[in-house]
Amino acid sequence: MKLEIQPVETLKPRIEDETQLVFGKQFTDRMFVMEYQAGQGWHSARIQPYQPFVLDPAAMVLHYAQEIFEGLKAFRRPDGQIALFRPMDNMRRFNRSAARMCMPEVDASFLLEATKELIRLDSDWVPRAEGTSLYIRPTMVASEPMLGVRPAEQYLCYVIVCPVGAYYKGGLAPIKIWISDHYVRAAHGGTGEVKTGGNYAASLFAAREAADQGYDQVLWLDAKEKKYVEEVGSMNICFIYDGQLITSPLGGTILDGITRRSVLTLAREMGLEIHERALSLDEIFDGAESGRLSEAFGVGTAVVVSPIGQFTYRDRTAKIGDGQTTGVLTQKLYDTLTGIQYGRLPDPHGWVEML
Repeated sequence: MKLEIQPVETLKPRIEDETQLVFGKQFTDRMFVMEYQAGQGWHSARIQPYQPFVLDPAAMVLHYAQEIFEGLKAFRRPDGQIALFRPMDNMRRFNRSAARMCMPEVDASFLLEATKELIRLDSDWVPRAEGTSLYIRPTMVASEPMLGVRPAEQYLCYVIVCPVGAYYKGGLAPIKIWISDHYVRAAHGGTGEVKTGGNYAASLFAAREAADQGYDQVLWLDAKEKKYVEEVGSMNICFIYDGQLITSPLGGTILDGITRRSVLTLAREMGLEIHERALSLDEIFDGAESGRLSEAFGVGTAVVVSPIGQFTYRDRTAKIGDGQTTGVLTQKLYDTLTGIQYGRLPDPHGWVEML
C-alpha cells in the first residue's frame, strides 16, 4: 500500500521548557491514518495534518466499544538520534488485540514503517531533556454507522504522537497501592489480555476510590477467589520474594506487557530465579512482616519500573522495607532498561530500532 504524505500548512506552537511537559496533553503537527472497508481491505494510508475526525453519531465504536490501542515510545539519544524500543512487539500485540475484538488485522511491518515516517517528519517534537520521550499511540476504532451488535465493516486505524516529560522528576519514588476485592478488572474468558478501552473504563471507579483515600494505584485480584494478585492499574506487577522474582502468569486476564517481558529477561541475566505464579494476599502481608517480601514494583511503558512502598487491604497495611526507599534490584532494573532505551548501555538483545 502506498503511503501518501500530505502537506502541513500551519505548525503548532511547542512547549519550550521541556520540564513542563505532561503526559498526553500536547500532540504533534501530523498523524497517520488509514481506512478499512469490508471487501476492500485497508486503503487510503496517509500522513496528514493532526486534526479531528468526523464520525457519524451511529459509529459502532460509540455504542459497542469496538476499539483497540497500543502505547510505545521514541527516545532522543545523547548524539541526537531517535530510537524506538521493541516496536514490532507492539504492532504484533495490536494485531492480537484486533483478532480478539473481531477487528481486521493490519500489516504490522507497514504500520511500523508508517509510524517511523511520522516520527521522522515530526522529529523536532522528540524532546531532548533527560527522562523525556515521544509517546506513540496506534489506535483502531469501528467507524461504520450501524446500530446492531455485530463486528463493524468499516474501521479507522491511526497513529498520534505526543512529547511527554520525565515520569519521575525527582528520581524513583515508591507509590502506595490500594487492593480492591469488590471490583474486578477481568475474568477468564474475557478481554483482560486485550489493550482495549473498555478494560480501562471499567477500572476508573475503583481507581477514583483509591485516589480519594490517598493511594496511587489499584491492585486487582483474580475474579474467582479474589485473593490472588493480577496486575496494578496500568502496570504489570513483580515481587522480590525470598530473593526470587515472582510475577502473575499470562492466562488471558492480564496484559502481556512489553516492559514485563524485558524486565524478566534482564532479571534472569542478573541471576534472579523467575516464577510466573500468582502471589496471594497472605503472602504479601506475611512476607512484608517477615522480610521475605523485600521489594515490589510495577512495570509498564509509561513508568518503566515503579517501586511500591506500601499495600493496603481493608484495615491491613504492609510496608515494603521502610515504605520510602527504592529497592536495590528495582533501581538496577530501572537503570538498566532506561540505559538501553536512551543509549547509555549496550543493547545485546536487539530491542532498539533506530530511525
